[in-house]
Amino acid sequence: MSSKVREQGEKVRRFILDNVEDHNGDIASLVSAKFGITRQAVNKHLLRLREQGTITMDGSARAPLYKLAPLSEARFVFTIKPGLAEDLVWSEHVKPALGDLPDNVLNIWHHGFTEMFNNAIDHSGGTLISVTMKKTARSTEIQIRDDGMGIFKKIQAALDLLDERHALFELTKGKLTTDPKNHSGEGIFFTSRMFDKFDILSGGVYFNHDRGKTEDWMIESSKPGSGTSVFLELHNHTAATTKKVFDEYSSGDDYGFNKTVVPVNLAKYGADELVSRSQAKRVLARVELFTKVVFDFAGVEMIGQSFADQIFRVFATEHKEIELIPINANKNIREMIARARTHNSGS
Repeated sequence: MSSKVREQGEKVRRFILDNVEDHNGDIASLVSAKFGITRQAVNKHLLRLREQGTITMDGSARAPLYKLAPLSEARFVFTIKPGLAEDLVWSEHVKPALGDLPDNVLNIWHHGFTEMFNNAIDHSGGTLISVTMKKTARSTEIQIRDDGMGIFKKIQAALDLLDERHALFELTKGKLTTDPKNHSGEGIFFTSRMFDKFDILSGGVYFNHDRGKTEDWMIESSKPGSGTSVFLELHNHTAATTKKVFDEYSSGDDYGFNKTVVPVNLAKYGADELVSRSQAKRVLARVELFTKVVFDFAGVEMIGQSFADQIFRVFATEHKEIELIPINANKNIREMIARARTHNSGS
């Protein structure tokens, strides 16, 4: 077999692994169209992946249902006590369980896991931390769970915020910590942007940030649980690196963390629209810590004149050294922002 044929076969099988669960019913036709090969040829690749143990098949030959098979699974439980250290947990337990992965992928896991595990040690107030890992041929997932008071509830209490939603909103901006002497408040911000999927479930609030999607979202639960669970997922062959993420939000010789992205939709409560100055001030809280602030309007249909005026005229006039950048804004929002920026007097 020539190297070119072998390389093409690897591309086909990698594409199958990346898409098989999202296109379970039509994976053969999808691959056939993508690579210009027959369905019979696709079926040979599917059979090879099954023989390798990377996918499984349920259902009938006429209507097969494929799933990625777990290549490895692991679970560890640690007691929170003096001497428990995230670097030792990483090197002695998690890294060996991850197995063979590219250096850039291991570096992301090293950063994200140790940051989130350290948060549980230092901030949860709990007694136990559990770590659950599952690796497939496509990606790896890790869940870190503690039995403490809950990250959002702790931030809410420590900083006297409105509720757990407000605590989450502030956390997404970065530079937020209840222990400034020992923590910079950068861990969750950068970790959430390094992984393909980043979720936090704590108390009555669930937060999701997916790489490549323009909108962060939050769900409130009527039956809040205890503790905090952090879910991390990363493609085993991603091109992402820790440096690319740090560089995106840093600049200058000292590589300071000087840029943030504010997901404006998280400032909405229920069906309320963003119309008031008080809502704008909530959006603006602590953004003076940065020199570049990106306001992401994905998921926001409209804003009021007072809301726009407070951010893009009043605050902008008081903080000329800060660059304010709106993105993902629809036509109505862009017009409201333009009006605020050209208005010479307050309303």
